[in-house]
Amino acid sequence: MQRIRIFISSVQSEFAQERAMLNNYIRTDALLGKFFETFIFEDVPANEASPQQVYLSEVEASDIYLGLYGIKYGFEDAEGVSPTEREYDLAAELHKSRLIFIKSTNEQDRHPKETALIQKAERDIVRKTFVNIEDLRASVYAALVRYLEEKEYIRWQPFDAAFDTKAKLDDLDEEKMSAFIRTARKKRGFPLPLDSTPTELLTHLSLMDENGRIANAAILLFGKRPQRFFITSEVKCVQFYGNVVEKPLPSYQIYHGTVFEMIDQATSFVMSRIDNWTGTRAEGDTAEVPTEYELPYDAVKEAIVNAVCHRDYTSNASVQVMLFRNRLEVWNPGQLPYGLTVKKLLEPHKSLPANPLLADPMFWTGYIDKVGTGTEDIVTLCKGKGLKDPEYHQEEDFRVVIWRKEKPGQDEGTSDSTSNSASNSASNSASRGQVSDSVIRLLLALSGEMSMREMMDKLGFTSRPMFQDNYLTPALDSDLVERTQPESPKSPTQKYRITEAGREVLKKYLSEH
Repeated sequence: MQRIRIFISSVQSEFAQERAMLNNYIRTDALLGKFFETFIFEDVPANEASPQQVYLSEVEASDIYLGLYGIKYGFEDAEGVSPTEREYDLAAELHKSRLIFIKSTNEQDRHPKETALIQKAERDIVRKTFVNIEDLRASVYAALVRYLEEKEYIRWQPFDAAFDTKAKLDDLDEEKMSAFIRTARKKRGFPLPLDSTPTELLTHLSLMDENGRIANAAILLFGKRPQRFFITSEVKCVQFYGNVVEKPLPSYQIYHGTVFEMIDQATSFVMSRIDNWTGTRAEGDTAEVPTEYELPYDAVKEAIVNAVCHRDYTSNASVQVMLFRNRLEVWNPGQLPYGLTVKKLLEPHKSLPANPLLADPMFWTGYIDKVGTGTEDIVTLCKGKGLKDPEYHQEEDFRVVIWRKEKPGQDEGTSDSTSNSASNSASNSASRGQVSDSVIRLLLALSGEMSMREMMDKLGFTSRPMFQDNYLTPALDSDLVERTQPESPKSPTQKYRITEAGREVLKKYLSEH
């Protein structure tokens, strides 16, 4: 097999030790040495050709451009451009695979042109910072192994397709699987009939092998207690009063359950804590009460779906959803697939799920599309609301930033709790006696005595926990809604109705709108 050639570029005087280490390490490592060969400055023999001509020729002949960037910019030619930047530009022009490793340092110490070169690289490709030579070696090793995986030089099963546990059918929830079939048939025309058995469903989705072993993805999708097997499969949601991470925290929740349940709960966490305009129901109209949120619902959900679906489940970190006064940030422990960059996320691109056996059921239930338009859709939806363009960042984790509307009279440094939506809109809550917009929506939807399922259907909910946590329980706790059978809260025939206090709140709301 012809080996993959790596061109290592840097300001020679700054990274001599690092270049020598990488050159020796890659060539002698038991795995990397089988696939890669390297080229560094010290390999150039004395000849009549100019060093720059040799370097550029080596860039053309190489498969991978590996750049080490630090403080110095290096020698500048007549046009004021260093050899390092010339090499990078040629690698970009020839569409070479580019791996950039940036020495962590005080930004004020960097040469301005080195900073500009780094910024140029960041716009086009994924880069990684390093602190010392050991950190650099580990990062390069991980990047090259990932390259081999993506190019299919080496293969093993992805996490979601592996059989890492001793889970049995009894560890899965049959009702969740039945609900999946109902939803998938309705959303996408799923081919299995409603009476399909769990084994038939799991086999169809490639979640069970011929020996009856259960794939990791089956537990995450349909498990009774998924966190029993995968403890870090959770979504941490936190709200901050201001624009920085600091206490006190208005709200902090850690959600568990299946991937569907975590997505629904995390989405509800955000939507119930941002500004929200609720319309009125036309007389005799039984349609869903109109609601307009400060942030587009589909964009928020898409960001959370992507984080849960594409995260690295072998990491000890969790998905994090952080709501600041001026923005929403969604973090996940994962990396973009090789060849897919932050820049490409804003353009038409292939769908390359990190966990394909998770992505497929999410497609059938309408949570994602397979065409790779999710990141573009987030941008389009936010622009449609007049918001700043969302941002995507790939560092140690992958991060999505969705900007909220700027509130008049609020400075960037303000951390006044009245300027933040601690529970929907503070101004709206004050005029309604601290009644949230979610509860108002429920009061508007309630007609006579209704079951929980009837209320959920009317409001368009599929997640019972999300509906209970953010709509029904607050209404019951505020004595605005009551049970028809208070002595039997869990009765299968339980229904709910508006109380006298609820009617007064609703009457006041309708008079104001």
